[in-house]
Amino acid sequence: MPKTLPISKQLASVKAFGKASDLEMATATAALVFYNSAGPDGKLSKAGAKDLLLTQFQIFTRGQETKPKYKEIFADLEVEKENKMDLEDFMVLVMSLTIMSDVIQDIQDMQTNK
Repeated sequence: MPKTLPISKQLASVKAFGKASDLEMATATAALVFYNSAGPDGKLSKAGAKDLLLTQFQIFTRGQETKPKYKEIFADLEVEKENKMDLEDFMVLVMSLTIMSDVIQDIQDMQTNK
């Protein structure tokens, strides 16, 4: 798919997503964001992954800079910036940042205060 199309149009062009759940759409969106930034080999450099996370995952990474795990993750992206990662590695990275994010605590707090 051309990278110039908005993600929503790219998703709409995949028949299977006509009746997709929210979780399926979220996962497909993450995959499309990755592949739209990846090279022709379907991989993304560590530097590219860092840039992508800092631009597309701001709410989840904001305020995490002092956490040791955050520092470890981003330090790894600084080492050998040209090394490449595939979708699986990127998704593990996204999930790691998600789990440690303050946003998750806010979601949990909202659920317990219902």
